[in-house]
Amino acid sequence: MKRTFNGKIHTRTAFPVPYGASVLNDGVCFTLCSRHARRVWLMLFDEPDAARPSREIELRPELNRVGDIWHIHVEDARAGQFYAYRMEGPADGPEARFYNPRQWLLDPYALAVSGAPKWADPHGLKPGDQPLNGAAFPRGVILDDTFDWEDDQHPSTPLHQSVIYETHLRGFTVHPSSGVSYPGTYRGFEEKIPYLRDLGITAVEFLPIQEFNEMEYYLENTSRKSLRNFWGYSTLAFFAPNARYAASGGRGGQVREFQEMVKALHKAGIEVILDVVFNHTAEGGDGGPTYSFRGIDNSIYYIMEKNGRHYANYTGCGNTVNCNHPVVRDFILDCLRYWVLHMRVDGFRFDLASVLTRGTSGDVLPNPPAVEHIAEEPALRSTKIIAEAWDAAGVYQVGSFPNERWSEWNGRFRDDVRRFWRGEPDMLRAFAARMAGSPDLYNMKNQAPQKSINYVCCHDGFTLNDLVSYEHKHNEANGEENRDGDNHNHSSSWGVEGETGDSTILSVRRRQQKNMLATVLLARGVPMFQAGDEFGRTQKGNNNAYCQDNEISWVNWHLLHEHADLHAFVRQLIAFRKKHPALNSILFPNHANGSGSPDALYWYGPDGKDPDWEHGQAVACVLDGSSKATGVQDDDPILLLINASDKEVIFTLPLLAGGRWKIEFSTEDAAPSADHETGTMTLGSRALCALTGVPG
Repeated sequence: MKRTFNGKIHTRTAFPVPYGASVLNDGVCFTLCSRHARRVWLMLFDEPDAARPSREIELRPELNRVGDIWHIHVEDARAGQFYAYRMEGPADGPEARFYNPRQWLLDPYALAVSGAPKWADPHGLKPGDQPLNGAAFPRGVILDDTFDWEDDQHPSTPLHQSVIYETHLRGFTVHPSSGVSYPGTYRGFEEKIPYLRDLGITAVEFLPIQEFNEMEYYLENTSRKSLRNFWGYSTLAFFAPNARYAASGGRGGQVREFQEMVKALHKAGIEVILDVVFNHTAEGGDGGPTYSFRGIDNSIYYIMEKNGRHYANYTGCGNTVNCNHPVVRDFILDCLRYWVLHMRVDGFRFDLASVLTRGTSGDVLPNPPAVEHIAEEPALRSTKIIAEAWDAAGVYQVGSFPNERWSEWNGRFRDDVRRFWRGEPDMLRAFAARMAGSPDLYNMKNQAPQKSINYVCCHDGFTLNDLVSYEHKHNEANGEENRDGDNHNHSSSWGVEGETGDSTILSVRRRQQKNMLATVLLARGVPMFQAGDEFGRTQKGNNNAYCQDNEISWVNWHLLHEHADLHAFVRQLIAFRKKHPALNSILFPNHANGSGSPDALYWYGPDGKDPDWEHGQAVACVLDGSSKATGVQDDDPILLLINASDKEVIFTLPLLAGGRWKIEFSTEDAAPSADHETGTMTLGSRALCALTGVPG
């Protein structure tokens, strides 16, 4: 390798992999990929908000380029410094307009980011301006990526035994009521681990924690000036944990704090699943800001329209990542491997995952390489892989996402369960299918109920409390005149829109919350619910709180005491699910919508005969607890009585040879009682009751 002297900087050619900034004993190796760049400059900074680099080095193609890889070893560089690039490209052709030698560029492989625009700091972000450079521009942190994991082990909870808790990392503890010492941070989340362990969840699924531009929605002198990107679905740096979630700030401490949190969660037996956004980036569409990919190799990293001058927008966010280009595919795999091998996460949920099925021209591929490579990557074989199986351009692949390895967020489960419990007609057959693990969607070769991630509410939409308290969305605070957010929520206010003191309405709402949580936790498949739904969190009817970093979105821990009965019920539900293997079946029943057949599930009408699948709103279900029926260890039989009608229903209880039915819990205000002489049980309106078979 040739060694050169550039002023006071000693450099030499470097081994061209791995990408990023790699700290060695004798300096730092910098490596990045750009096919169309003709000149590349590396900039080094001593402070994260320096307006100018302390040193700048031009990489020479004859010395510092192998193929499309630019690389250099800087002996004087060290961990704790900051860096960015500049690039010059062709003067004409489709790539020309995206290169600007004055534009600073963030390394896509940066392990930590500092200097990104922060809340209440609009510098460089006025409408129409481009963040070319300066103190507010994000830059990579040169990081010595070492951490003592001690005896850390992945909990490796089998998917069929998982209970997933979706949460926003900052929003979980930033409210003053959280009582933590470091609110809104990785350390603050650590302080709540005893609560999570006591509740019984096995995995937390974080909304995006990779670095993103929280000032994305800043518009000066408008009603949206006070809004910020809260959810984080606009990634700026895919390898970098968000510095604004770190108590120690953005000089690299965010990486250590994230690792410490993961280690603490693992010690408590809780897995970490990351929501990742490989479908689009923070650079937006035509006229959007340039931070990284756009100025490095725009035509490789993004899907462009046929003329090559405009961004294809299959995401609703301005741009679409070119996931099935080989270079981009490698980038995605490198990123996923890093989070598993270096940060020790346990799984991923892929936002708008159907974008991963689109080819370089935007067409949907029958066997998309990106999806298959993620499924088959050796380092990811023990991780949980979950797809949000749709995109914003009309592709909907729930039940047909093209790979057996992937599980799916089951949007059909969400909608059918909401509609059934709202009392809509002709929903009984669909409800039974969802309870059975959605065999109509997933009972194919080599599939199992764990293909379905079952949920009724998530970050995107109403909270559970609001689902039963509002007939309509109330998103006025978003500054879009209530036009944003889904209009089809299958919700009900049960008589009064929003808050009320009417005890009758409040009783119905509480039963409905319990009914839907019970459905999620008793159905075959993998249950998931969002943070705070176990104690009545509300967003005051806002079903699209993407830009609300305030009390609209934050978890208010006062509600835990106010709704202690609901929390206790959810805790009981989770314990019940864990106790009974019949609820964690890894097999589909043979006939999900029939009755009386040799099956794992037996469905009855209230009279003990066949259900009225076309018009009925009440049904009984017996779960065979034998290992032959479930594929797991033997268990007691379980009987579920379900009544979505507005009237009480008398159920004839199935005969239980050599035993009797014992009530485990009910969603009614008062537990139902059985008439042993007639062998019946009366269940009130809009209620669910679970019983187990016991000897005697």
